[in-house]
Amino acid sequence: MAEFNLDNFSTDREWESPDYEPSLPVSEKSNPLTRDIDRASANQIVKMLQACDAQIFQERTGPAYLGLLSNQIIKTIMEVSKRVELILKDPQDSLIVLSGCGTSGRLAFLITSGFNRALSEVNQSSVYSYIIAGGDRALLSSQEAPEDDPKQGVLSLQKVCKGKKRVLFIGISCGLSAPFVAGQLDFCLRHLDIYTPVLVGFNPAHQARGEPLPGCTFTFRSVVQKMEELAESQEAFVINPTVGPEAISGSSRMKGGTATKILLEAILSAAHAATFSQTPVTYNGILQHMRVYEQTVDVTYSHSEGISALVEAAAQSLRCGRRVCYLGWGSLALLGLIDASECNPTFGADFEDVRGFVSTGYRELNNTEYPLTSLGHEFCIAHEDFLHLVHPHLTDRDTVLLIYTSADDVSKVVQLARRVKEKTSNLHAVCHWIDGDVAHAVEQDDMSRLCFSALNITWLQEAPISGNLRHMQWELSTKLVLNAVSTGAHVLRGKIYQNHMIDVQVTNSKLYGRATRLLQKLSHQSEMLCEEALLKAIYQVDMLTLDITSCDITTHTLVARKRTKVVPLALVSLLTGWSIVEAETHLERQPVVREAVKIWLS
Repeated sequence: MAEFNLDNFSTDREWESPDYEPSLPVSEKSNPLTRDIDRASANQIVKMLQACDAQIFQERTGPAYLGLLSNQIIKTIMEVSKRVELILKDPQDSLIVLSGCGTSGRLAFLITSGFNRALSEVNQSSVYSYIIAGGDRALLSSQEAPEDDPKQGVLSLQKVCKGKKRVLFIGISCGLSAPFVAGQLDFCLRHLDIYTPVLVGFNPAHQARGEPLPGCTFTFRSVVQKMEELAESQEAFVINPTVGPEAISGSSRMKGGTATKILLEAILSAAHAATFSQTPVTYNGILQHMRVYEQTVDVTYSHSEGISALVEAAAQSLRCGRRVCYLGWGSLALLGLIDASECNPTFGADFEDVRGFVSTGYRELNNTEYPLTSLGHEFCIAHEDFLHLVHPHLTDRDTVLLIYTSADDVSKVVQLARRVKEKTSNLHAVCHWIDGDVAHAVEQDDMSRLCFSALNITWLQEAPISGNLRHMQWELSTKLVLNAVSTGAHVLRGKIYQNHMIDVQVTNSKLYGRATRLLQKLSHQSEMLCEEALLKAIYQVDMLTLDITSCDITTHTLVARKRTKVVPLALVSLLTGWSIVEAETHLERQPVVREAVKIWLS
C-alpha cells in the first residue's frame, strides 16, 4: 500500500455529499479516509486515525450538518451548563443524571465519577449519577441486549431519581438510535415538571432511528422531533453535532466517545467554574475549553511513532494467540478498562485478549454495585488480581502496557514494572508529564530502563489551564492512544475488511441491522437474501423454518450471542452458495477473517 499522506486527506469531505452512502446515517457511513486501513502498516493506521479525529473539529460545509464548534452547538452547551449551575447552587432534592449504552454508559460513569470527586474536593455533596444499560457489569463487559429495552431504561431512571424534585437528564446515544435511551427521554418529556431532558448524539435529527421500538408507540425520531419543538422554550435540549464517520464503520467508541467526553466535560466544567470560581458561563469560555481538547488531539498524535510501536507490539501478541494487558492508575486505568471491554463486541475478541486492570480495583472504581468479582475472572480488575491470575502465565509474547501520570505514586509503578519484568521483556508504558517536573526523575529513569518502549507525553505548563482540565486532557489523550492500540492491533490481526467490522457480534437490533447492511454492501445481494443468510449463520442451518422466521429480532440476537463468526459465515455462504458447514470449514482453514473474505471477493 502506498504511504498515507495526511496532508492530502486531512480536509477530505467526500462523506458530506448527499450522494455518499445516502441510505446511512453519518454514524454508520464508512469513512473515505480509511477505505484501505485493512492493508495499512501500523504507522499508516495511526496516521489514518489522526486524520479521522481531526474531522471532529472541522467546520461543516453543508446546511444539513452542524460542527462541534458551530455557533448553535456552543450556544446550546451554554444553556445546558447554566441548568447545571442552577442545580450546583441549590442541590437540595436535585440530581444530574448521565445515561447511555455501551461506551456512552461507560463514559457517563467516568465523567460523573470525576465531577463528583471535584465536588468532594470543595466539601460539596454528590449531585451526579450515571446509568448504563445492563447495570454495572456492562462497565467491564459487553451487555448489548439491554440496549433494546426502552422500558428497562425507564425503570432504571425512576430508581435513580426516586424522591427527587428536579432532574437534569442527559441521554447519550451517538447514533440517535438506542431504545434504552429513547425510553428514558420519552419518560422525561411526559414529566417536564421534574425532568429537563438533554440529548447528546452525532447524527442530524432526520437521521434518528425511525423503526418502532419494542412495546412502544414512539420512535427515537419522534422523540427527537418533540425535543426540538421544546428546545425553543428551553424545556428540552438537543446537542447533535456531526463529527464525521468513524474510522471503523459504526465503531462509535472512537470519535463518538471522544466527542461525548468533550461535550459533557465542557458543559460541566463551565458550570463548576461559574459556581465555585465565580467565572460566568460565556460563549468564548466554552469555545476556549473546546479548543484545549483540539490541542490535546494534536499533542497526542505528535507522538505517532511511539503510538505505532505500541500498535505493532499489541498486534504481534494477538496474532500469536496471546494477550494485551493494560495496568493503570486512577481514572486513566478506567479508560483502560473501557477500551478493553469494547474489543469483544467490536472485533469478536475473547475477553482474555485485551484486559484492563486498575490499581486498587473496585475501591478505585467506586461504582454503584461494587464489587463484581463474584461474577467471574472477567470481573477481577485489581492489580492484585493481575498478579494472581495473569502474571504467573505471562511470556514474552504477551504485551503489558503501564498507564500513569506524574501525579501518581511513580514508585509503585516502578515496583509493578519490576514484577512484570520478571516474566516478560515485552513491557511498555504511557505516561503524562508536565514540562519541567523533575520530582520523579529517578523513578522515570528506572521506568525507561525497565520498559521496551515508553511513550512519555509532555505537556507545557500553561497558566490558564486548571488542574482538573489538565487531568481531563490526560484522560482524552490516553483514550486516543488506547483506541489506536486496540483498533490497530485488531486491524493487523485481520479482524477488519476494508474499514468494516466484519467479525462484529450480532447481539442487539442495531448490530443486527448493521450486519445485514454490511452483507448487502459486500455481496451485492438483496436485503432479503442477506437477512436469510444471516439467520442461517445464527441458527446454523441451511433451511429456515417457520419457527425461525416468525421470531423477532430480539430472539435472533439472543441466539447470536452464543455464536462466533456469524457475519463471515453468512458472507462466505452468500458468495459461494456453500452450506453453513462448508463455509465454516473454509473459515477454520483460514482463521484470519479478512483473508477468508478476500478470497471470495477477489
